[in-house]
Amino acid sequence: MLKPDRHPEPFDEPPSLSHAFREAFRCHPAGVAIVSADAGTGPVALTVSSLISVSAAPPIVAFSLSAQSSSAEALLSAETAVIHLLRFEDLDLARLAATPGMERFGPDVAWDRLPGGEPRYTDIRTWFRARLHSTMPLDAATLVVAELLEGAVAPVDESPERDSLIYLDRRWHRLEQPETGEDR
Repeated sequence: MLKPDRHPEPFDEPPSLSHAFREAFRCHPAGVAIVSADAGTGPVALTVSSLISVSAAPPIVAFSLSAQSSSAEALLSAETAVIHLLRFEDLDLARLAATPGMERFGPDVAWDRLPGGEPRYTDIRTWFRARLHSTMPLDAATLVVAELLEGAVAPVDESPERDSLIYLDRRWHRLEQPETGEDR
């Protein structure tokens, strides 16, 4: 029996913690969102798979912005943003907002501005306008906490999970329809 303050001896040479982290999160599916904002220098948007629910009352979310993102600095300068929750049908827009150097608000992209000036992708049916509440700068990213102010939610059909856009193992996925039949 192991003592509480001892760890088991490894069988193989342990991977670095950073490597282990990357491998573990490659197998940890995440929903996909696009965050857009305009701090007065033009609209910016980026794709995130780090969006989490923090509180329902008041409605608060959090997400991280990579220090490598060219849009992160402009987004952090904004007071408000729009958080778009993506479905599989939004895959092309997710790819666009995830690809460096792409024109995210060109003439071929359906978008408009909310009354407060925030850019919103009009084809995405679930979105929230949010006030950037606080940030926590870290070495390679910034954690952002945002309070939801208003928004719209797409109607949920009979199998909403089939429509969800999921990021797993560095690829985009659609959840398969659940099996029906006997319990296992």
